[in-house]
Amino acid sequence: MKHVMDYETVSLDDEKSALVILDQSLLPGEIKVLSLTNQRDIWKAISTLQVRGAPAIGVAVAIGIYLAAKEIDEDVFDKFYNKFRSALEYLASARPTAINLFWALDRMDSVVLKNATKPIGEIKNILHREAVTIKKEDILACKNIGEYGLTLINDGDGILTHCNAGQFATVKYGTALAPIHLGYERGFRYKLYATETRPLLQGARLSAFELFERGIDTTLICDNMVSQVMKNGWIQAVFVGSDRVAANGDVCNKIGTSGIAILAKYYGVPFYVCAPTSTIDMNTPTGKKIHIEERQHSEVTEMWYKKRMAPEGIKVYNPAFDFADNELVTAIVTERGIAKPPFEKNLKTIIES
Repeated sequence: MKHVMDYETVSLDDEKSALVILDQSLLPGEIKVLSLTNQRDIWKAISTLQVRGAPAIGVAVAIGIYLAAKEIDEDVFDKFYNKFRSALEYLASARPTAINLFWALDRMDSVVLKNATKPIGEIKNILHREAVTIKKEDILACKNIGEYGLTLINDGDGILTHCNAGQFATVKYGTALAPIHLGYERGFRYKLYATETRPLLQGARLSAFELFERGIDTTLICDNMVSQVMKNGWIQAVFVGSDRVAANGDVCNKIGTSGIAILAKYYGVPFYVCAPTSTIDMNTPTGKKIHIEERQHSEVTEMWYKKRMAPEGIKVYNPAFDFADNELVTAIVTERGIAKPPFEKNLKTIIES
């Protein structure tokens, strides 16, 4: 029987003109692979979190826009490009916060513009190569993040993670969980504490599942138990991913990250953020400038229950993300190295390296 960790989160079936994804909305109860050939279905998969995690979204939209271009039946560049831009803008509207989505689409758009004088068929081939390259780069970036992250922890450490920044959020290894997976391969044994992560339970459904299936010693806790496990002395480091890192080092991640960062500061626990350079947005000066997605109220009031667990008509505030202020962040681990404060200076150095 195929192990869940053997599935690719995101891939391209060029022969069938399909974006192939592991449907994360069904995990851990059902392992299902979807082959998406329709742009509406690709948009929906991103919007409804069938594919999620900033790096995985970036790979998915790169493949998605390539498939859209493949379908455009135009030989004149201007006509081709108008339809290409329309498809690109449609995919860009799927989710507002993860910078990798826009980064990948901008990169694919740039490829088209740089090759505007070439035949349309050749442009499509170049888009195919770029999408495949983005996927390969994601795997390498995550492995490198894992290598750098390993230098920050010791065998036997207790490590807290929030949301899912593991293999399910990328093509392979993950970001925040990359050091854990690599360390496990090398015989290190950590004690992981995964928050359930409201409102979509991505810690309980995905991180806990991924780590448990891997054979890693994992304990699931509710979000409001973080202070207690830190007070108990069980946590030696916090590792989280990010959907967008601002130029000053403010880190946008799943809602609850800010509170964990504050608690880590209080208890003297290092707070590490693992993010590829594609997630660092030097055009966004601070976390206050990041658009925070707000999701449906039903995700809090009834989605996870047999019966509705809140009064009808109750007001609900359901942001998907918050941001940890840079002063709470110990270091940002990228595929090019580890950035420490002052982040405004050191992130720029890493981006330009």
